[in-house]
Amino acid sequence: MGHYLSDNPAPEDVAALPGLTLLEFGVDWCPHCQGAQPLLAQYLASRPPLRHLAVEDGKGRRLGRLYGVKLWPSFILLRDGAEIGRVVRPQSLDQLEALSAGV
Repeated sequence: MGHYLSDNPAPEDVAALPGLTLLEFGVDWCPHCQGAQPLLAQYLASRPPLRHLAVEDGKGRRLGRLYGVKLWPSFILLRDGAEIGRVVRPQSLDQLEALSAGV
């Protein structure tokens, strides 16, 4: 089984999620996605608990289109279903931490 959920959650279910949620869009075969995993692990370990959903993206994937995802990996931080931050292809832990500055 891969890192990314091939069965995408429905947009209305994502919009209804309470609290903080980190959406991660990508695919298992993507080298950029694979390279971001150590940074993601550090970020998740250093944050207060938040929900993390790794969502498989690609042609015909509605959720990624609704969020305007163009490149992988894309990380979108939601609070109560509303976007509050986004980073694409992070190269450093600082870029991920900037997502939740002030949260």
